Amino acid sequence: MQNVVIAGSSGRMGRALLEAIFADADLKLHAALDHAASPVIGRDAGELVGTSCGVKVVADVQQALHGADVLIDFTRPEATLAYLASCRTTGTNMVIGTTGFTTEQKLAIQDAARDIAIVFAPNMSVGVNLLINLVQAAAKVLSEGYDVEIIEAHHRHKVDAPSGTALRLGEAVAAALGRDLAKCAVYGRQGVTGERDPVTIGFATVRGGDVVGDHTVLFAGVGERVELTHKASSRATFAHGAVRAAKFLADRRTGLYDMQDVLGLR
Repeated sequence: MQNVVIAGSSGRMGRALLEAIFADADLKLHAALDHAASPVIGRDAGELVGTSCGVKVVADVQQALHGADVLIDFTRPEATLAYLASCRTTGTNMVIGTTGFTTEQKLAIQDAARDIAIVFAPNMSVGVNLLINLVQAAAKVLSEGYDVEIIEAHHRHKVDAPSGTALRLGEAVAAALGRDLAKCAVYGRQGVTGERDPVTIGFATVRGGDVVGDHTVLFAGVGERVELTHKASSRATFAHGAVRAAKFLADRRTGLYDMQDVLGLR
């Protein structure tokens, strides 16, 4: 049985992760973390999802990691990097579902994987990771005469755009087409933009309400369109994927992995 630490336990994803851990016989909640000013510090973590477990929510990272096997983190980049440094010191593996990292921050995660095992993915959903494979296959077939646009929608509280999942889908398309996403991505259009450059990959972002996460990759040709879509109706799907990722790391000490590795899709 693995001892699991949940970061950001009072947040929307933190609560979904707690429920997933409590429902899995192979995992045990070892500690629950939250920021020092959180009103849930000192409370039983189980109370956050309507039960009790005897594990108190704490802000002391070193205390939480003592005796832990893996930390699951869906917080913010700055917090994730702080947790990463602590995990590297204690030898605790990590599952990182946080998005919004800069290139330099991603390199820091890659470097840390020399000392601990990490599953790092912008979306832990099984369905989304299958979508990535389907999008790559479609891009190879629809490589000529089709314009690619990626449309994503999330709740009003999401702070980064485009979503990490949308960017990952863009990377999958670009790789299949032999393009560099950094050079061909278009993240917004306004005014007189001129005709669409056929080598570009466009992104459109929607924010509003309580949308958990919708992603569509559109291949638009002359006379037809192919649309591949995933819609998440519950954060439980991300939590269940994170649980699978934690189990995947059980016998691994170092290395950087993603959900394609976890699901055997690579």
